[in-house]
Amino acid sequence: YIESSDLVANYPATSLAIANRLDKYALNPYTDATERDFLIQFPVQGQLAQTLDDNKAWKYDGTAWVLFSGAGNANFTDAATGTYTDGGVNYKYLTYTGSGTVTFDVAGVCDVLVVGGGGGGGNNQGGGGGAGGYLHVASYTVAVGTLTVTVGAGGAAATAGNYTTFGGLYALGGGEGSTVNGSAGGSGGSGGGGSTDLAGGAGISGQGNNGASGGVGFSGTTGGGGGASAAATLQNGGAGTTSSITNTSVGRSGGGGGGNSQNQSNAGTASDGGGAGGYNAVGTAGTVNTGGGGGGGGNNTAGGFAGGAGASGVIILRVVV
Repeated sequence: YIESSDLVANYPATSLAIANRLDKYALNPYTDATERDFLIQFPVQGQLAQTLDDNKAWKYDGTAWVLFSGAGNANFTDAATGTYTDGGVNYKYLTYTGSGTVTFDVAGVCDVLVVGGGGGGGNNQGGGGGAGGYLHVASYTVAVGTLTVTVGAGGAAATAGNYTTFGGLYALGGGEGSTVNGSAGGSGGSGGGGSTDLAGGAGISGQGNNGASGGVGFSGTTGGGGGASAAATLQNGGAGTTSSITNTSVGRSGGGGGGNSQNQSNAGTASDGGGAGGYNAVGTAGTVNTGGGGGGGGNNTAGGFAGGAGASGVIILRVVV
């Protein structure tokens, strides 16, 4: 540990007052005395420390130890997907449409959007698929190192979507739409819609909303899938949520529309990446990398049609530069 008897020259850019008191490292743990001494003598940018006598936090900014009042901005070393300036603030961001890794060389906070895969629409007069879970954390803290990111795939017809993960954040897959004479709509980030006489699935609080139940009887409507910002309304999919994290406004995690029954004159609509229900046709698939639910398959006197696939999820992270 640093003591008052140590030479201040051994601790670059560290004042005598701090050298006298700097005795505990917070975010750069060491395994033995040798590593401890090395970290003290050769701090790295972003390294945090705490002085125990006054309980102050300090951050090494690359040239000096400065008082630290809160987490600063993280930095990733991967090639940015894009950059822009908004309100005088410069940003760079990474968009993950598939699984991979991201490496941070500076600890701190970043803005993270995590969207799960949408649920598939139900077959043959099927309910709409529920949207993938939607999480937007404006100040998510990351440490120096490499993180694995997993982007969830959308579900096939009548199948739930897959979850998406970034660090400790999990966006659940959307629930599947139900099929005629089958089970209720599935639960998930947002719930899948129910076919005629069947209930819609439940959404998860903080990630999405419920799917709508199907109508009662032979001529009843089917239910739409829930969306990130609203539950489904009858056969129409619930609305998703719009974000401008990449400097372009994009709607994501909308629920799929329900498919038509034999006696319906239309099928459910959808927005924000969700697929429309099929009218005497297959359901429309969700828009890729939006987490939208797939549309339910239609039905006519000749038989039923398959539901549309749910959309894959996405991860977008943004830092200030």
